[in-house]
Amino acid sequence: MIDIPLVDLRAQHEQVADEVADGWAEVLKTTAFIGGRQVAAFEEEFAGYQGVAHCVAVANGTDAIELALRALEIGPGDECVIPANTFIATAEAVARAGATPVLVDCVAETGLIDVSLVGDALSARTKAVLPVHLYGQAAPVEELRAVVGDLPIVEDAAQAQGARRHDVPVGGLGDIAATSFYPGKNLGAYGDGGAVLTKSASLAAAVRLLREHGSPRKYEHSVLGFNSRLDTLQAVVLSAKLRRLEGWNAARRAAAERYTELLASVPDVVVPVVLEGNLPVWHLYVVQVPERDRVLAALHAAGVGAGIHYPTPVHLTGAFESLGHAPGDFPVAEAVAGGILSLPLFPEITPAQQERVVSALAEALR
Repeated sequence: MIDIPLVDLRAQHEQVADEVADGWAEVLKTTAFIGGRQVAAFEEEFAGYQGVAHCVAVANGTDAIELALRALEIGPGDECVIPANTFIATAEAVARAGATPVLVDCVAETGLIDVSLVGDALSARTKAVLPVHLYGQAAPVEELRAVVGDLPIVEDAAQAQGARRHDVPVGGLGDIAATSFYPGKNLGAYGDGGAVLTKSASLAAAVRLLREHGSPRKYEHSVLGFNSRLDTLQAVVLSAKLRRLEGWNAARRAAAERYTELLASVPDVVVPVVLEGNLPVWHLYVVQVPERDRVLAALHAAGVGAGIHYPTPVHLTGAFESLGHAPGDFPVAEAVAGGILSLPLFPEITPAQQERVVSALAEALR
């Protein structure tokens, strides 16, 4: 019986329940379930929050990455450089666009893409680089820019709504960005959702065209597009939550600091490192431990809902066997994947709950 969940969506819903109910009642009254005014309102609100000119809401985070790539006219024969340590959606979106993901190892302390290795991964076919803002902290995009020059940088910001690097919000660090509103994200919908963020009016227009069946107006289709739209009901939820996101992210930071303090006296636990210049939002608090699978089982037995993000690097998944990699090709990502453990973290987590998590972890490591 898990009584300290990895994330507590029920506690979050209680804070927005009335506002969401009122907003949904209005949508039900007008029946504008697709393309209602609330979608455009959320797009404007979220663009302003992320410090960019344009937000295009889509059906999910994976579509957001793919549509960003397609807006850049990336497709068959092209290559996109991505980290080996990421959720499979990053590589999946590249492949769905028709391009080939080229993998780069990560930095052990942060799990972020190792910028020092990116140069060797570039070729004449490279058309974009996709840094992943992992676990709620930004990749060093400015360092990446120094390596890749004018190549487009497409930020995978699915885990980092509200994170900043050198006081610049993610989503505006590169040329175009994609994010996810999967329910467990810092800004989560009550179903799937995603968005593309950019300062470029032309890229935003291209994404808007692609998400609507390639249709600039009803029954006119100028390009082959997709059906990838954010439902109006989800826009209501996201607007309600966005108004509280800064407070929730601050609570996550406080909880992360508390974990770091509590774990200082627990041997064999490697706590996460914050890259200099970053203001993280702690989508996940990920430690590294020996005998991870045994420790995870012990935590679950103690009622602690820990998790793993992510157990298998991209190159070792069956979906990407065709890339031709073998165990050992990305040793840091493989070593990290074998020891990472995500501890329960959500804005409403109490100090007592965190103390119990750390106590259970210390007991499991004995």
